[in-house]
Amino acid sequence: MTLPQHLVPALDGVRPGDAVTVDGDEAHHAVVVRRLRVGERITLADGRGRVVTGEVSATAKRAFTVAVAAVEDHPEPRPSVTVVQALPKGERGELAVEVLTEIGVARIVPWAAARSVAVWKGERAVKSHARWQATAREAAKQARRAWHPEVLPLATTDDVAALVGAAEVAVVLHEDASEPLDALALPADDGDLLVVVGPEGGLTEEEVARLVGAGAVAVRLGAEVLRTSTAGVAAVAALLSRTQRWGGTAS
Repeated sequence: MTLPQHLVPALDGVRPGDAVTVDGDEAHHAVVVRRLRVGERITLADGRGRVVTGEVSATAKRAFTVAVAAVEDHPEPRPSVTVVQALPKGERGELAVEVLTEIGVARIVPWAAARSVAVWKGERAVKSHARWQATAREAAKQARRAWHPEVLPLATTDDVAALVGAAEVAVVLHEDASEPLDALALPADDGDLLVVVGPEGGLTEEEVARLVGAGAVAVRLGAEVLRTSTAGVAAVAALLSRTQRWGGTAS
């Protein structure tokens, strides 16, 4: 059985034999909600590649201490995948973030597309972004990820076009595209992939033209039309299955 993971701000300089104390909300949830007990083996991760394994040596209401038995540094997974996710309505944004995190994306970029029903402004924008970050954090722990994803601030179409221009390979999912996703040539395993997912109402012709002009390839997934909250997940899974990360070979 895979050991449970807890996230800590930093693990720099930690070695076997050291004691690491976790406090705050992370510890409160572990001790009070999950009922962490002395003697239990767990892992701690800093979200930047370092994972330590150890045994809980002490607990309090808002703190626990781990006696470190092993330290492992994981290289950042390659290729790196960024998903630009147009804002879905309701709770579908958190659903998209949760599953994208579970399958291993490195960055999630919320996007205010022209036809996005949801609107992030003012205090709502701050709270919505915080919910996406919290969702990514919890999903990364559940998936036992050594590298946790970033949730970037809300992007405009200009921002997305700039991300497309900087990526080695960028695709924009579009139901009217003529090229299937599986025909796309992938970069070497150290390349960067970017997937742009439109809103429930679809992308405008202007958005598609802008992103293709910036260097993206418009692709379709298949005959079915997926929801925005699942289209990105399906696309990333299809791409990763062709890379060494998931046992395939980039082509």
